[in-house]
Amino acid sequence: MPRIMIKGGVWRNTEDEILKAAVMKYGKNQWSRIASLLHRKSAKQCKARWYEWLDPSIKKTEWSREEEEKLLHLAKLMPTQWRTIAPIIGRTAAQCLEHYEYLLDKAAQRENEEEVGDDPRKLKPGEIDPNPETKPARPDPVDMDEDELEMLSEARARLANTQGKKAKRKAREKQLEEARRLAALQKRRELRAAGIHVQKKRKKKRGVDYNAEIPFEKKPAAGFYDTSMEQYDAQEPNFKRLRQQHLDGELRSEREERDRKKDKQKIKKKKESDLPSAILQTSGVAEFTKKRSKLVLPAPQISDAELEEVVKMGVASEVARQAAEESEGGNSASSTLLSEYSVTNNMNTGLRTPRTPAAQDRILQEAQNLMALTNIDTPLKGGLNTPLHESDFSGVTPQRQQVQTPNTVLSTPFRTPGPGQASDGMTPLAGGMTPRGTPGLTPGRTPLRDKLNINTEDQLTDPAYAKHVQKESLQQLRQALMSLPVPKNDFEIVLPENAEKELEETEMESGFVEDSADIEALKQAQRDAERDKELKLRHTSVQRNLPRPTEVNESVLRPASMEPLTDLQVAEELIKQEMITMLHHDCLHHPSSNAVTQLQRGKTKGPTSTSNNASHISYLETHPYKPISTEEMEQAKAILTTEMDVVKAGMGHGDLSMEAYTQVWEECYGQVLYLAGQNRYTRANLASKKDRIESLEKKLEVNRGHMTAEARRAAKLEKKLKILLGGFQSRALGLLKQHNELWEQVEQAATELQTFNQLKQQEDLAIPRRQAALREDVDRQMEREKELQQRYGELLMERESLLSGTQKF
Repeated sequence: MPRIMIKGGVWRNTEDEILKAAVMKYGKNQWSRIASLLHRKSAKQCKARWYEWLDPSIKKTEWSREEEEKLLHLAKLMPTQWRTIAPIIGRTAAQCLEHYEYLLDKAAQRENEEEVGDDPRKLKPGEIDPNPETKPARPDPVDMDEDELEMLSEARARLANTQGKKAKRKAREKQLEEARRLAALQKRRELRAAGIHVQKKRKKKRGVDYNAEIPFEKKPAAGFYDTSMEQYDAQEPNFKRLRQQHLDGELRSEREERDRKKDKQKIKKKKESDLPSAILQTSGVAEFTKKRSKLVLPAPQISDAELEEVVKMGVASEVARQAAEESEGGNSASSTLLSEYSVTNNMNTGLRTPRTPAAQDRILQEAQNLMALTNIDTPLKGGLNTPLHESDFSGVTPQRQQVQTPNTVLSTPFRTPGPGQASDGMTPLAGGMTPRGTPGLTPGRTPLRDKLNINTEDQLTDPAYAKHVQKESLQQLRQALMSLPVPKNDFEIVLPENAEKELEETEMESGFVEDSADIEALKQAQRDAERDKELKLRHTSVQRNLPRPTEVNESVLRPASMEPLTDLQVAEELIKQEMITMLHHDCLHHPSSNAVTQLQRGKTKGPTSTSNNASHISYLETHPYKPISTEEMEQAKAILTTEMDVVKAGMGHGDLSMEAYTQVWEECYGQVLYLAGQNRYTRANLASKKDRIESLEKKLEVNRGHMTAEARRAAKLEKKLKILLGGFQSRALGLLKQHNELWEQVEQAATELQTFNQLKQQEDLAIPRRQAALREDVDRQMEREKELQQRYGELLMERESLLSGTQKF
């Protein structure tokens, strides 16, 4: 099946040169004839390549700001009409479309506050360029294909033919013959480099063949020693590492590039050691000479007529000031409003140079407008129009933005202050006080004349003016204090008796200023000590944060209608009473964490928290809680310890081990049974079978609830750990797989090592036997050769005798 070639693809340098030469010969109308010279390109592609890239009139420099503004302006006027826009800008349609998309992408990245990186339209590895006609040509490879060489030779022959048919045919045949000879020569070179020598068939010539023989050659005489063994075979070339550059040698361009780098290094070293001579050496070289850019200044904003007007205004202000002084006899208000500005030159030193107004990025604004118009919804929905930046459509090209420098010369006294510069209706007071300015000035603009205090105080950095402002503020404060009303009541302040001692102590301590961090640490330590002290006054269950009941069971007390109690029973009742009081106090003031959690989640059963608090408060009112001091608690603990020792000695109790204690605790705990129906605990031997079953069911339900909650918690933790450790787990699996592969390789290598060791042992045992067998064979062969030599000698003697006998006859 013949190979099918699809025309197109990236243009190469040879194809561009052939296309330019063909256009020079055939013109810009015979694209089919031109395409016949290029086997891989069609007529349409050749035409597009010429008009999009190779035409000398195409402008390939970087886009200027004026061209970008003009492109966006015309794209808004004539959307998608790139063939019409291109000649106005002076670029091709493909260039206009590509740069327009680039500006839109740049504006989108600026709006999304993304990092401006590489061009997103740049082709990724493996992608095919849809418009190869608008891209630079790819350089030619060092070793071209046979098709490309044939196309190049054919094009050279056809383009060089400017004569008749016979001359064309002769020139074409000559070119083809030369190409054939060069191809055969290249083939022989490659074969010779590969170690394959091919003898060229030559016709026999009369006389000496100077290509094969050396005329008048005199071979040297044979020496005393044999040199036949000194000839070594050439080493076989490594074809895998052999490249075309190894055969062609160093190119001229590479040699020039290396020399150029050496020159740069020499000049760099000379600059470090001897700078003046290096400057003199590189002054005339075009590569090291930097061209000065042209100085571009903005157009003047103030004409000569305006300057003359400013001078006239200054003279008029001076005349008005003199007239006011002569007519009013030096009125303070007039002198303040019409001050002599020629004297106040010291104000100029503290003022900052007015800045130029911030320029707007017209290109970015136009790109954002085009993006907004592209993504607009249908007008059938109604609503407001899409907000756009202001733009000028007075012409085809956008209007240039004139950058103006703030004019500080026109700030004359005859000009009326604008809004925000002075308060309405305020006249300067006598004594030099002027009304304060209000915010409203243009940021960064500082007028030179500020006798009316138009500027804010933070804009002036003159120390003399700051001192003047401070003096004015003190004077205003004195006047405000003098205008205070007379006091109606009299007060007397009596100092405490030890005020003088405390004052002296503070004066003595005032010499050392303690660090704020040390003060804060001391306060924190005091707060911790107070918290610990308060915690020690609480009950032991609260200190240890043990679980406590939310409802107090008062049925443990004996009813009052019982018969008289003994002293031991009375003591027991007093202990129970104190216990119940403590429980009520703790439930009210120090509720347990589980009770707080249940109240927050709304899972409490029975009375609400308000009723519980009310019951605790009512009980504590009838049975008040009396706090116990630390000393009393220590005494009670000492008494209990003494009594415990007496009881232990009297009852003969020894030290109880942890195993025994645990066993007794489990037995006691096993006798306790919770009755769900009655909501209370009882002994297991006193409960019925039904109560036991209900208790076990309740226990199973609680355990299932705990199991469900723990399962949910475990699932959440598992999910979180999977997110946190997912990468590590995948990496661990990969490393485990690698470890297994390495272990298998180690096992295989160990097996091979053991196998080769056994082979070595066997070979060590077999080598002596083989050597002995070979020696026997050699000895046998030598003996046989001796016998044969003797036989040969005898036969020679017999032959000679026979020959001599025949000669006699």
